[in-house]
Amino acid sequence: MNLKMKISRRTVLRGLGASVALPWLETMGPLAAWVDDQPGVRKAPNRLAFIYVPNGKNMADWTPAAEGANYSLPSILEPLEKHKSDFNVLTGLTADKARPHGDGGGDHARALSAFLTGAQPRKTDGTDIRAGISVDQVVASRIGDRTRLASLEIGCEQGGMAGNCDSGYSCVYSNTMSWRSATQPLPKEVNPKLVFERLFAGEPDANRIRRDKQRRSILDLVRDDAKDLAGKISSSDQRKLDEYFTSIRDIEQRIERASKLPEVKTPSYAKPNGVPGDYREHIRLMCDLMVLAFQADVTRVATFVLANEGSNKPYPFIGVSEGHHDLSHHGNDEKKKAKIRDINKFHVSQLAYLLEKLKSIREGSGTLLDHCLIAYGSGNSDGNAHNHDNLPILLAGKGGGSIKTGLHVRYANETPLNNLWLAMLDRVDVRLPFLGDSTGMLSGLA
Repeated sequence: MNLKMKISRRTVLRGLGASVALPWLETMGPLAAWVDDQPGVRKAPNRLAFIYVPNGKNMADWTPAAEGANYSLPSILEPLEKHKSDFNVLTGLTADKARPHGDGGGDHARALSAFLTGAQPRKTDGTDIRAGISVDQVVASRIGDRTRLASLEIGCEQGGMAGNCDSGYSCVYSNTMSWRSATQPLPKEVNPKLVFERLFAGEPDANRIRRDKQRRSILDLVRDDAKDLAGKISSSDQRKLDEYFTSIRDIEQRIERASKLPEVKTPSYAKPNGVPGDYREHIRLMCDLMVLAFQADVTRVATFVLANEGSNKPYPFIGVSEGHHDLSHHGNDEKKKAKIRDINKFHVSQLAYLLEKLKSIREGSGTLLDHCLIAYGSGNSDGNAHNHDNLPILLAGKGGGSIKTGLHVRYANETPLNNLWLAMLDRVDVRLPFLGDSTGMLSGLA
């Protein structure tokens, strides 16, 4: 057998209604998704992920005492010891738009909705929601046409998209991190089975073509019917209708893009059956799926909400039977703070699992983690105080060699968190003058 024989990138394993394709192999030749760095040299694309944990941290057990490279990991970060050279702890960043600014209570709702947007959410529990475009959706709008999915939004806790969840704020704010526009939140998918199907399930070509033709004709009919509404609806309804057709256009573009892209390339992986009863297994399944999506270049940007902001989930499997949110209002009770530390440490251990998976996959001359930037943190700092400055933020991955890792970097107080997002955008060749409340690109990372 000629080991140098080329294998088609369209090679897939078919069965049970799914197309499970191979990852990129050297015998397939240069990976089409990769871009030229220098003539004759190939460079993998950077991927961005934003991982959110609720209710802040026990900051005394999160923040390193020393700055620079010679720092010791505090107790919450101990699960990351073997990966210390692969991430930076960033201290001093602020989500100013999560603060009340005259709107009173609702810090949990504001914390999540402002985390990636840097925009003050409108206080409402009705349908007139408003926040801002999130950084992941900026990426999706600029480079999403290069992959089968423009972005991926996942989580591990279901939540309502309507009603009052936090002091007069709609539940959508507490449960949603990703916003396509100021008025278009993107709900996360919490069922691993459905995420898997979205990423990798397929149909025979004839069935897919027939389905796409049917969908196109239906969309055309919807558009034609809607013409009769012009001049008969309010400006608010017109806005909603415009957003609706924007969504339709997005579907059309995805259909067109899918028809031109090669088959999805992913390693063999057992299809999940549904939402696991074990929270730990749920998180790790979602981590696996995100890794597969990046490895196969199905998408280059993802958001992952481990639990909704204000979540009162108990953690009996680590000896914490009380609810997370209740414990976060510890009133400086040392026993409660110790339990918060244990919850925080558990979440960090799941991040360690993700980094281990990314590092285990070779890509070019490095690993998949080397070509990622994984931002992990919360829009609350101390959950007891509901403060939004000095946030617990960690940035993992080398961004294709553009990030110096292994550091604790302390920034000036009130440095906007969105400055970090601008720096991450720059690593995927998306450059904006500002995003939300940013004041410039975050320094100290190169």
